[in-house]
Formats: sequence, structure tokens, C-alpha cells
Amino acid sequence: MIGSEVLAVRRVGSEPIPAPSIARFPDGAHFRIEIPSVEGPVVLKAVMDAARANGVVVNRVSQGSGAMMLSTAELSEMARIGADSGLEVSLFVGPREEWDIGSFSRSPDGPTLAGRLRGVRQLRYAIDDVMRSIDKGIRGFLIADTGLLELLSAMQSDGKIPSSVVWKISAVLAPTNPVTFAQLERLGGTTVNVPADITLGQLSEMRSVSTMPIDLYVESPDSMGGVVRGQETADLVAVAAPMYVKFGLRNSRPLYPSGLHLVDEAVAIAKEKVHRAKVALEWVHASQLELVQSEPGAKGLGIPEP
Repeated sequence: MIGSEVLAVRRVGSEPIPAPSIARFPDGAHFRIEIPSVEGPVVLKAVMDAARANGVVVNRVSQGSGAMMLSTAELSEMARIGADSGLEVSLFVGPREEWDIGSFSRSPDGPTLAGRLRGVRQLRYAIDDVMRSIDKGIRGFLIADTGLLELLSAMQSDGKIPSSVVWKISAVLAPTNPVTFAQLERLGGTTVNVPADITLGQLSEMRSVSTMPIDLYVESPDSMGGVVRGQETADLVAVAAPMYVKFGLRNSRPLYPSGLHLVDEAVAIAKEKVHRAKVALEWVHASQLELVQSEPGAKGLGIPEP
């Protein structure tokens, strides 16, 4: 179906599409593309090669194992690649409960605590992890603990952290209602990951309380439900803009914590995510909605400063 037929189907669908968002990124764009689980410079290079081959603009990459798993040389290299490519490199803060000696987060009832920090000592390690990465030029971090977010935001307000650093709220801390969404913004969040299984109506509710960018997996790994909804990208962006469109990969191997022993799989998985992004962008084009993606180097990205 094309033209008026497509628009007619969109109007009479079983779930009415909420009113489009009028909010935008600082450059006026509706959306940006994010490739997650880019676990080091080797994987980052593979992502950029795949992006060029597929004609996809990648605006942000994120890493899940933690900055503490990377050497200072690797941090510097990722910062250099990000700066040269005009994209944000967002690293998870390494210390967190799932890597700690406590076992509850690894029990059947414990995964929701995985990103939390245990005690003041681990808070100190987390801040050290951020400062170590900032020193090597990184300007984007994934945060999964509200206490850490508040501390880092206070440090930034006091001038101890550059104003160009951005704080991305991790999917393991994803809000499921607009009150919590707004709360995370007040604590200092720059962008907020919401659940992959969120409905259009719930996205509209989130957008109604804030213009802060929303991060959404349009395909999520099995550990986050294995949702595959790339074909919905246009409708999701229209309702949630400004939005980071994230591409996980269902039916793929878990990578955290990553390293040389998993690098071949990490590269293959990342390249397929870029392919998924290409397909989703085709769906966006076919929707006939006039949605604009940010260009490399766009304002508001946590582009490294090596």
C-alpha cells in the first residue's frame, strides 16, 4: 500500500496513534541512531565500517561491560574514533552490584538490582571510573544507580566534571511511568532509556511531562524481553521525539563482561545491529512521515574530547 491508502490504515488501526510530539533535539531532528554493546575499540571500528557500508549514520554507541574493563589506551582510542566520527561514546560505569561479591543480584529475584552500587566504597570506585574515563576524553556515561546520578550531577554543577559530559539512564533503571521519568530528569539524567515493551500511549505519557530525549530499544536482547519492533520505528519516533532508536539483537549471545575471548562474536553482533538499523530506516522512509535524523557532530551529543 502507498500514499493515501497507507495513511488511511494508520488512521483506523486497532490502537489509535497518539498525537505526534512537537519536541525535537537541539538541531531540530526527531531521532538519532544508537548501537549498544560496542565493547571496545575493535568493535567500534567494525560498527563504523558497517555503518559506512550500509549508508547508516550512527549517532551514538554505548558499551555495557563497564569503563573499568577497558585500559586507558583503549579509552583513548575509543575517544579518538568517536571524535573523528562525530558520535557519542557512552560507557557504562563499571562497578555495580552484578559484578560485586554479593550474590543476591545474581539470584532468581535479584536482576533488578544489577546496576546498583553497594556501599560507599563502590560509590567511590564508580566516581573514580568516571573521572578516569573523562581524563581520556570520554564524555558520555550510562548510569544505573540514582545515588550515583545525584552525586555526579552535583559534581558537574560544582565544576568538577565538564559541562559537556552527558548522563544516559540505563535500561536496567528504565522508568515505567511519567512521574519516575520526570524524577530521573530532576536527578540529572540527560537521556532516559524506557522499557522496550512500552506502548505508544505510554510513550506519549512520558513525553507529556518532559522534552528530555527518550532511548528505546526497537529490538531488545533476550534478557530484556526479545522485543522486535523495527517496523514500528516511524510511529515510535513520531510519538516520542526526540528519541534515540536503539538496536539490540534478539537470539544473540550475552556479552557482558566482554573481552578478547568474545571479540569475534561482539563484532558480528554489532555489525548485524547496524544492518537492523538500515532495515528500520527503510521502514521509516516508507512510512511517508517526515522524520529527520541528526547528522554526525550534532549539538547535545556527548562527543569525546581526546
